[in-house]
Amino acid sequence: MSASSPTLPPVDDPEFTRERARLLGVAYRITGSRADAEDVVQDAWLRWQRTERSTIERPEAWLTTVTSRIALDRLKSAQRTREEYVGPWLPEMANTDPGPADHAEMAESLTVGFLTVLERLGPVERVVFLLADVFGYPFDEIADVVDKSPEACRQIASRARRRVQEDRPKFEPTDQDAWDVAAAFLVAAEAGDLDGLLEMLSEGAVLVSDGGADHHAARRPIVRERIPRFISNIIQRREARLTPDAELVPEQINGQPGIVVREHGTPVYAATLAIAGGKVDRIWIMVNPDKLSKLDAPPVA
Repeated sequence: MSASSPTLPPVDDPEFTRERARLLGVAYRITGSRADAEDVVQDAWLRWQRTERSTIERPEAWLTTVTSRIALDRLKSAQRTREEYVGPWLPEMANTDPGPADHAEMAESLTVGFLTVLERLGPVERVVFLLADVFGYPFDEIADVVDKSPEACRQIASRARRRVQEDRPKFEPTDQDAWDVAAAFLVAAEAGDLDGLLEMLSEGAVLVSDGGADHHAARRPIVRERIPRFISNIIQRREARLTPDAELVPEQINGQPGIVVREHGTPVYAATLAIAGGKVDRIWIMVNPDKLSKLDAPPVA
């Protein structure tokens, strides 16, 4: 968000304030970008301010529709940039609010793995799927967002659902066992225990790293047998380049176990792990500073 952007929302707008966190969650899932999501919600607030409130029968539905439309437009405009991106494209990692334990669908929809699968959908497919399957909105309201008939939206949701189910990684809610596996994996990585790392990886484990055009990262996904050596090389480079006061902290990232490395308080490296069946199944590493700038912002729900 630019320095000239107004603060959102003002303290005298309690109705919008009540909805802001939810709208941010909708926009983040649609765009895969915390920065874009904040801009989307800001634009929604500006439209809210310009609209005669007496004409709005259901403010929650109105705000969701407007936010989703703006996010859809933002997603469409970002497609070319993502298609031309150097190396794998990962969503911006975010501090997330885990919410109630029984809301597994909402928690999964914030994981890096789930957001990455959504990148394989077209913009309209993504919006329809998220609003229908994650947020539970009726198709007549979704139709207003994407400018299609309710029946067309049902068909789009069905196709998108099949594609997501085919590609989505295994998901298990984060619990203490998951944190224990992640902690053991980190200890083995710091110790350079390559055999120990391999033992903790699932048979289909994959590592994906995102450095953008200017920061070193693997240009292709790394498969299980090559992950331990890749991680060892990362740690060696990290130790050679970071200042002595660099801080490594285990943190929850996108609802799953992770670590963040900060220099002078600024995130410079982050990784999050998906644990399934007591093994590390997926690893996502972010070193692109543009995608780390919002990691310490208030959580997305």
